[in-house]
Amino acid sequence: MATGLITKQRVDALRPGPKDDFLWDTGLKGFGVKITPKGNRTYLYQYRMGGRGAKVRRYTIGLHGVWTPDAARKEARRIAQLVDQGVDPATEKSRKQREEVELGFSAYAERFIDEYLRSEWQGGFELAAGLLRRVAIPTFRHRPITAITRADISALMDKLADRPAARRNTFTVVRRLFRWAVNRGDIQLSPLQEMEPPPAPASRDRVLSDDELKWVWLAADTLGYPFGDFVKFLILTGQRREEVSQLEWSEIDQKSALWTIPAKRTKNGLAHDVPLSNGAMKILAAIATRSSETKAAAWPRNGFAFTANGKKGVTGYSVAKRQLDERISAEIGKENHNLSAFQPWRFHDLRRTLATGLQRLDIRFEVTEAILNHRSGLRGGVAGVYQRHNWAEEKRTALEKWNNKIDDMLK
Repeated sequence: MATGLITKQRVDALRPGPKDDFLWDTGLKGFGVKITPKGNRTYLYQYRMGGRGAKVRRYTIGLHGVWTPDAARKEARRIAQLVDQGVDPATEKSRKQREEVELGFSAYAERFIDEYLRSEWQGGFELAAGLLRRVAIPTFRHRPITAITRADISALMDKLADRPAARRNTFTVVRRLFRWAVNRGDIQLSPLQEMEPPPAPASRDRVLSDDELKWVWLAADTLGYPFGDFVKFLILTGQRREEVSQLEWSEIDQKSALWTIPAKRTKNGLAHDVPLSNGAMKILAAIATRSSETKAAAWPRNGFAFTANGKKGVTGYSVAKRQLDERISAEIGKENHNLSAFQPWRFHDLRRTLATGLQRLDIRFEVTEAILNHRSGLRGGVAGVYQRHNWAEEKRTALEKWNNKIDDMLK
């Protein structure tokens, strides 16, 4: 057992022996580093609770390399202060570990959903729970709610800058979660206290004309896979951007031409069946045959349909949209059309365009709502409780009519 000022140079110079050995710091009593026969170096703090006659205890700080000598010494001083105050650091460490589990954002958000949202936010429960599970939980994961700062919330809002409605709704439900935590005494202050909410999104009613939709489709053709096919699939199915981008092969029933979006990925938290038209199936079939392993009749069983790297569904929507707009402008310019006639648009406008197009094809409003997986209007409230018809065949017929409309438009 040696003594000396613990520095990186001195710790690196320690050599393993047949048993554990220690270097005790001469600057801070109780602070040391242990080297094992295998050469592992671990910082620790040695202390007694109850005076000289009490049992010697050791608190493990962490491995050398993960911890620097300066950081470990700083932690040792914190532990020494706890001991001076009569607090056993081992007990404090256990409390901290429990806090990290119980107050980790993921687990805490699920408790909030079950214990508060489900009973108190019945009208908007699916939307609020969905935003927590799709946006907030993947961002904060297991970080304790006590460690989440206003800067973290601002960064989350920045990620949603191109989705103003989702940004404002996410802010609202996260703010309610932290207020609930304050009311329960789990935290002292909310990081959102006195924080201004994002502005309400401007009302949109943009619907693309047949000519505009044609230009989008033709421009998507030039983009190819994955973004070009992704955009065409948006047009044909009318589903949300994130639902399409994260489509997995396991969600597709090839035989029945049916896509089932799991509840965890829908906005309202309800599983959603989307009948796939001939055009949508052709897009998937073409993607499936891109790989030599899938040129047989069987489609892939796993993985993402629209992916740039095979590891996750497509992202980078703004880049793809900019490329798409550039292709649209180039094609329109070739034909000497009026560029100013093509007003700014967003991917979500394709969803509204499908809904409007179905109305023009004399599709019942209830069927359109079912295709869009809406729980408002005729499918909400008391009517939604007693109206259990799922419109499966009507949805398939409607989407096939929409597919034929697209085909005619492209001729």
